[in-house]
Formats: sequence, C-alpha cells, structure tokens
Amino acid sequence: MNKIRIIILIFLLAGYATANAQQRAKPKEGDGIMSFLRRYNCNTPALRKEFLRINKNKLTKDGGLVLGRTYILPTGSATLPESDSPQRKKTQRTISEPLFGKAHQQVKVISDELKGACLYLVSGHGGPDPGAIGRVGKYELHEDEYAYDIILRLGRSLMQRGATVHFIIQDAKDGIRSDRYLNNSKRETCMGRPIPLDQLARLKQRCDAINKLTWRDKERYKRAVFIHVDSRGKGDRVDVFFYHCKGSRFGKRLADNIHRTFDNKYDQHQPNRGFYGTVSERNLYVLKNTTPPAVFLELGNIQNAKDRQRLILESNRQALADWICQGIVKDFKQ
Repeated sequence: MNKIRIIILIFLLAGYATANAQQRAKPKEGDGIMSFLRRYNCNTPALRKEFLRINKNKLTKDGGLVLGRTYILPTGSATLPESDSPQRKKTQRTISEPLFGKAHQQVKVISDELKGACLYLVSGHGGPDPGAIGRVGKYELHEDEYAYDIILRLGRSLMQRGATVHFIIQDAKDGIRSDRYLNNSKRETCMGRPIPLDQLARLKQRCDAINKLTWRDKERYKRAVFIHVDSRGKGDRVDVFFYHCKGSRFGKRLADNIHRTFDNKYDQHQPNRGFYGTVSERNLYVLKNTTPPAVFLELGNIQNAKDRQRLILESNRQALADWICQGIVKDFKQ
C-alpha cells in the first residue's frame, strides 16, 4: 500500500512540476508583451492585465520585457505557442524574408485566411528624405525609420496569414527593431533603386513600382498601403487618420475596415478614452496614381510626447501593425 501511495505521489508531483513549467516562459529577441503573449495564445485584455499584475516586479520601468528573464504566464493560458499547436502544423510552412533581420527572418505561415491577397506596402519618405523629425533629448526621431519598422511588422503579420507581400521601400540592414530610438540612415531604396530627392520623382518612382508589379501579380485582391507619421505642434495630440482617393470605392472600404478595427481596439484597451481617428478623401499623388485601391495612414504627431509613445514603444508599433492587418483581413473577407 505504501508503494502505491508513493507512486501516486510521484505522478502528482510530476504533473504539478510539468504544469508549473508550462506556466513560465522566456521572451524572444524583439518581443513586446503583446507579441510574447500572442505566442502562448493569451493575448486578451483580461490575460494581459493578469500578466502585468503577476510579473510587475520583472518588467522594465517602461513596462517592457527583459530578454533572458523568465515570466509567469497568466492562469488559463495555453501551454503551447499558437504556431506549435496540432491544428496549425497541418498547414504550416516557413518563408524566409531577409528584410526582417536575422531574428525575424523565418516566417511561419500559420493560416491561409489571406490566400489570394496581394499587398503593396510603402513606408513614407526614406533615402535622402527623413520625413518629419521629432526630438527627445539627444535623439532625433525620423519619420521614415518608424514608418518602415511598422511596415515590416505589418508585412510579416500578413505573410503569416498567407498573403503575398511586396515591400516597395527597403533597407537591407535595419530589419525589425525593438529599440525605442531607432538609428537613422539614408540606406533605403525603392526595391533596390536609389530614391530621388525630388518629391515628385520620388512619389512617381514608388507608384510606378507598384503598378508594374500589379500587372504581373495574379491575386484577385490587390491593395496598396502607405504609412506615414504626421508633424504638428507639440501640443496637438491626434489619433490615426485614414485617407483614400476620391471615388475609390474599394479604397474607402479598406480605410473604413481598418478604422473600425482601431475603434474597437481602443474600446477594449482604453475604454474611457475614445477614438477620434477619421476616414476621409485626400488628393494625394500616391492615392491617385496607383493601380490597386490604396489607403494612406497617418499614425500620429511625432512632435507630441503622448503620440510618440505610439511610435517609440515596440509593443505599440507591433499593435499598430497587428490592427492594420486585422482590418485588411476583414476587408479581404467582404
């Protein structure tokens, strides 16, 4: 009888140890809280709140994760990353995209929900033109660097869902970055070609690149996404604005779907704040001169301290990319 009790006790202790091991995990390079929790199927408002509570002494002053540190996963979270679940393994394949950098280069396709979609992603400015410039102490924040990081994150999320993605503006070195203050450079190209300093030539170059690809691509759903950061007075706090070309039915629909996604997300994450971003027509060269329907996003005011948090925090940049992606998924399914 004593032997049986001992065996039962050993099994119970083994099960307890396994359960505890499954409730703890270490972040990967580049992880913010949202991307870390998403890997373990627990990126919901309630589980994020619990995660912050039980790990409050393990986070950085800015509420970020520390690479190499072990964190306790929320109660009720999944024990396997989403990409390792049995259901996902049936359709999973891996794509290599060097533009994402070594840490993020391998992209696991976890679903086919965007199969048949082709996205042309364009980050604003680049090369000789940094775009809007903000300053925090000794740091200069360049619009083109933050727009590019978010574009890469968006492209990766789209590729994970089976979409074909073209990055019109490229930097062979940057990759997806987790820094608050991104290093500035003039390396960006338009798909390998130098970016002109002249504004009209610069805009025409990227529109021509999109249109050339559009004629070649066979996907039935094609959309262009332009991402920029605004520059206004330091006291002007703004939400994300969505623009489409006048008369573009599908451009407007895409802008509306992404806007609704943001509106819903703000209701979930900041229920007392409200979301004041708008959808409107705008007479922009890139919207008028691209063949596929297009949407143009202004993500915030780089001069405003609160708006800058939307850009400099890695978790916020990832959230912006994820929400845009979810809006595109909704639009594709209509």
